[in-house]
Amino acid sequence: APRHPAEIPFVAVSALRGTGIPGLKEALLRLAPADFFDNRRLVSDLVPPGGLAVLVVPIDKEAPKGRLILPQVMAIRDLLDGESMVMVVQERELRPALARLKEPPSLVVTDSQAFLKVAADVPRDVPMTSFSILMSRFQGDLAEQVRGTLGIERLKGGDRILVAETCGHHPVGEDIGRVKIPRWLTQYVGAKMEFEHVQGRDFPEDLTPYGLVVHCGNCTGNRREMLSRIHRAREAGVPLTNYGLTIAYSLGIFDRALEPFPAAKALLEQLHAAK
Repeated sequence: APRHPAEIPFVAVSALRGTGIPGLKEALLRLAPADFFDNRRLVSDLVPPGGLAVLVVPIDKEAPKGRLILPQVMAIRDLLDGESMVMVVQERELRPALARLKEPPSLVVTDSQAFLKVAADVPRDVPMTSFSILMSRFQGDLAEQVRGTLGIERLKGGDRILVAETCGHHPVGEDIGRVKIPRWLTQYVGAKMEFEHVQGRDFPEDLTPYGLVVHCGNCTGNRREMLSRIHRAREAGVPLTNYGLTIAYSLGIFDRALEPFPAAKALLEQLHAAK
């Protein structure tokens, strides 16, 4: 039996007045089938069957005891499902590990915090990126977050930066969101800014007070919610990026970190050319 009209979601839209468009987009995100969001690969499409991916996994005070973090586990499983080979090393083992290989790996993926050392140790012709950037593509919208990352150039002293995390982990030591990213961004901008932090569902309704939103990789969340946040930031005119993209940009290796993603790299070149 057909549903009663009262049960059908309704959104008022006026093309003439340009009203209701954000609400329509939100409704479409809520109603889209699950496979629209979930039928994707994290990394296996970047490594051919039989190819080798080297994963760089630092073991420090922030690393959970006795296990890997979720994006690392997801990457290993996805690569195995794609019939690729996986080598997992710590950052200090990367150079000798690469030297033992008879041929270069198809891809190197690192924790974003080790970007500089890994970029120095990996030959320039080997594609390199980070787990966080993979998660941007998998759980969000890489192109839109690449566009948002360029908003870092417009930051100035006194701007408010929102750092958002999906999970509610307890910060330990030099926490990436509370210590390292604020430090790297401040060094890049060359001026003091205000950093505010939210976790879980405590994402502000009004984003207009912020000069930039820096989001985690959303490994414990779902893509539907992440796309909703990206859309809300865009409607508010506030650039939204993620941890890995922010770190790569602040450290001067943004272009290289995007090389495994031709569409994102092409977009970046278009944005640079349009300046």
